Amino acid sequence: MSTAAAVARPGKVLADLLPASRTGSAAVARNAALVIGGAALTGIAAQIAIPVPGSPVPVTGQTFAALLVGTALGTRRGFLSLALYALAGMAGVPWFAGGGSGYAMASFGYVIGLMLAAAAVGALARRGADRSVLRTAGTFLLGEAIVYAVGVPYLALSTGMGLSAAIAAGLTPFLLGDVLKAALAMGALPTAWKFANK
Repeated sequence: MSTAAAVARPGKVLADLLPASRTGSAAVARNAALVIGGAALTGIAAQIAIPVPGSPVPVTGQTFAALLVGTALGTRRGFLSLALYALAGMAGVPWFAGGGSGYAMASFGYVIGLMLAAAAVGALARRGADRSVLRTAGTFLLGEAIVYAVGVPYLALSTGMGLSAAIAAGLTPFLLGDVLKAALAMGALPTAWKFANK
């Protein structure tokens, strides 16, 4: 089997291609750095926040970053990255959307959804779902659907909105942006694998 075929086979995610010992302290240090780096990337991307009139939920870069982290790191490390992001934000690190922190906010359900979505897209990436344009788009759209499946009901419960109002405030304004995020991922991830295979 060629090196390219070994690199490209399902079962690996992009982070697995980084050189490091698979056992011992080097592996632990690498995985810790990946988890912390994924949380930091999500926190930085969350600062790209554009308010949406009539909605307590802004348009941010955090969903794209979280799904990218999950896809690149795989299920376990992706979930841990987003769990670290959530726990640090709950503890007061101001890196939720627009510099927010804590859990007493209407958009916190989206943060919970990000953890689940990162794990789901990481599992799909291990099965090769980030190797082609169409499968990558489907993976990202599924991840975004998971975020909304948690975030929108949480928004409704925390604000007292009806479900239709929560959908109008917490889902509908974001659909075009989600399609654009999926399109960006469609180009970025398969291209990264092509470079890895070379």
